Formats: sequence, structure tokens, C-alpha cells
Amino acid sequence: MPTAPDSLADATWPEVGVSRPALAVPVGSLEQHGPHLPLDTDTRIATAVAQALPGVAVAPAIAYGASGEHEGFDGTISLGSEALRTLVVEFGRSACRWSPRVLFVNGHGGNAPALADAVALLRYEGRDVAWVPCAVPGADAHAGLTETALLLHLSSEVVRTDRCEVGDTRPIAEIMPQLRDGGVAAVSANGVLGDPRGADAAEGARLFEAMCARAAAAAERWQPDTRGMLR
Repeated sequence: MPTAPDSLADATWPEVGVSRPALAVPVGSLEQHGPHLPLDTDTRIATAVAQALPGVAVAPAIAYGASGEHEGFDGTISLGSEALRTLVVEFGRSACRWSPRVLFVNGHGGNAPALADAVALLRYEGRDVAWVPCAVPGADAHAGLTETALLLHLSSEVVRTDRCEVGDTRPIAEIMPQLRDGGVAAVSANGVLGDPRGADAAEGARLFEAMCARAAAAAERWQPDTRGMLR
């Protein structure tokens, strides 16, 4: 009996029709990540986490998100929360016509409000949908040590290690009013919130393994909260 490949994009429709796999959907962004990390950093991380989940097919990533706070930097493309919410709702409605379960794997914090609203609606409509964040407890805010270490582990060839620069290292709560008013550019000229210097691939491997373990355990429990997030 044919079974679907792990990658939904590589499958034929009869293969999907026979196996009806649960579907993991990476949700990322195209936004600045300082002078040393690529614009698709969040998408790379979300895709890698989704691919590490057992027993799922992995859809091509939703590679644009709600990144308005980064629009002060060249290269950033933001759909905005309203458009992302609509996209996720329509994606879920369509995918749930054949997939018994859909899990959105979120790599960008700015996507969370749209995902929460969209998934809550999908669940209200009776669809078995949830989302899970690619979270690292105690991580710095953006393009700092945490994300740099993860990218050195996942895609070291795209990290410009010679361009690592310290950014604004103040606690996120302290700078939040400025971030709300003027975006990241209002507090950090280089787009970094943290200090990426000293990041290494070994630490990135440890962080990634723990991240995947948390996501897999949450998916196994499958206990969405009132906003559809797995805990």
C-alpha cells in the first residue's frame, strides 16, 4: 500500500489519499535578522522543527508573516496580522478536507496573535487544528545568541559570522514602548536585540533538540488551550 512521503510537496494525490497523514505547517517570516542572519531565519527554524515531528507530513512553509515591527529595514516583507489570519483560516479549511489533523508550527513571535485568532475560529468550526511555537525558554529577543546558535546548527553556510554585532541588550519589557511606537529600528540600528557574538553550533544543536522535544511532546499530548496553542 503506498504511503505519502514526509514532504507534502513531494507526494502525489493518491499517496496522500491512501495515508491521510496529519499535516504540520511551518509558519515563518521574511524579515531582517541583523547584519549576519538571513531574512528567512524564522522559516528555516520552523521548517526544521516541523520536519522533526514524528508521524506527520510537512507542508511547504507559509514563508511570510506579520513582521511590521521590522519594516524599518530593507528586505522585510510583512503580510500583516489580518492577511495572515485570513490565510491561515483558508489554509486550515482546505487542508482539513482531507487531513485528520493540522498543526501550524510557528517560528515568528509576531505571528502569534493572527495564528491564535485563526486557529480558535477553525476549532470553533469543528476542525482539529492547533499551533505550537518554536520557543526557547530564556532566549534573547531577536537575532541574538539564541537564533544565531540555531542557524549555525541548521544552516551554518548562511550565517555571516564575521558580521555579528551586539544590538540592544536591554530587557524586552524595558524597550517595549519604543518598539510599539517605532519598531525595532527605534531601539537598534542594526536590527539586533541581543548579542550574537560567541554563538556556536554545539549550543544550537542543544537548543534545537530541546525545542523539538517540547514540540513533539506537545503534539503527542494534543491539548490545545482556548486559543488553540499546544502546551
